Amino acid sequence: MAEDGAQKPQLEMPLVLDEDLTKQMRLRVESLKQRGEKRQDGEKLLRPAESVYRLDFIQQQKLQFERWNVTLDKAGKVTITGTSQNWTPDLTNLMTRQLLDPAAIFWRKEDSDAMDFNEADALEFGERLSDLAKIRKVMFFLITFGEGLEPANLKASVVFNQL
Repeated sequence: MAEDGAQKPQLEMPLVLDEDLTKQMRLRVESLKQRGEKRQDGEKLLRPAESVYRLDFIQQQKLQFERWNVTLDKAGKVTITGTSQNWTPDLTNLMTRQLLDPAAIFWRKEDSDAMDFNEADALEFGERLSDLAKIRKVMFFLITFGEGLEPANLKASVVFNQL
């Protein structure tokens, strides 16, 4: 099997549903409603179609973003938004200023098995992950499920080249 140049080893890291953190953020919404209070100025409250996912960087250095690996088992759309390193979920509420731009949007049309996505934004976001991995051991994401999708319909990971 002859190839032009040596293939770099790749590392695939899954985005995993953080059920505890998602529950904690949903309890925050319920608590505010029950007490008739409003969110803090700039606070991001979790909406029903959103869940918190995490990516544990099993390696932090010498990573180069290669691609997103996102599949949906039925038609619909997901938006993956990263959070900044300033958010410590066990200590602070999530603020809108801690959500990273751009978001990566993936969708599957009704009569298709192919996944489509906003290529430029997804690529830019993915490249930022390589830099963020150098300073973080874990990264959190808000994933918004559209068109009747839920966490069970999603399988997502990020593939890096090891330099």
